[in-house]
Amino acid sequence: MSASETASFTDPVFLANYGLNRATVLEYFQHPLNPFRTKAKSSNDLLVEQQTSIGFIMQNGIGMRPGPMSLTQAEEEFSGALARMTGEQYELLTVQDPEGSINSPLFTIRHVYRSSPTKVTALGIYYVLEGVIYKSPSARSLMKASVTRTTQGLIDACDALKKCARYSPTTGYYWDFESSAKRILEEETETDIFDDFQRRTKTARTARRVLDNRPAGERSQDEEEGSKAKEKMNNILLRLKASIATKP
Repeated sequence: MSASETASFTDPVFLANYGLNRATVLEYFQHPLNPFRTKAKSSNDLLVEQQTSIGFIMQNGIGMRPGPMSLTQAEEEFSGALARMTGEQYELLTVQDPEGSINSPLFTIRHVYRSSPTKVTALGIYYVLEGVIYKSPSARSLMKASVTRTTQGLIDACDALKKCARYSPTTGYYWDFESSAKRILEEETETDIFDDFQRRTKTARTARRVLDNRPAGERSQDEEEGSKAKEKMNNILLRLKASIATKP
């Protein structure tokens, strides 16, 4: 089952029942709903069917070695069991401090195809951080992201520099950083003033809408009297204009 590099998986029920440490993380990764695990039956699945896991080996031992065992010993025995099998496998990578590793919040799991006890081909890397499983990004995606960031940085630098370029018929092209910086500061100041004006206007309009909550078309007494006075004045002006037009 394929999953994108930005996907993740977590199962709160498993974490609440069994916890998460180096003895249980591989079983957690083999969760049936984990989108990162392979469709094919892995060597880990076969070992689970045989009741062979790191936690089981710690308690009961394996083969001719009885338990209980330490975490380090159980991991070595489990790795040996995987090495005797072929096919797709999931390996829990070791850490520098095995004494405190059982309580570490970060685990690294490598997906490999084993064709012999000594020959493996890496298929993927996964991280389990505080109960959440992530897929390690591929080298292609890392390079793509790095190139994108670099290209965008160059574009921004070119946009900033082209504002400083000047040309003189006597000296040719030259850079004027001081004037350009001053002009940019003035433009930013003008933009801030314009934005502040728009913000104040919007606030004033909103306040008017809030304060003037009358139904549409309704007028106050002062507004009605002003409208009537304006109408009377218009009528007087119309009569004067008509009388002037009729005079010889």
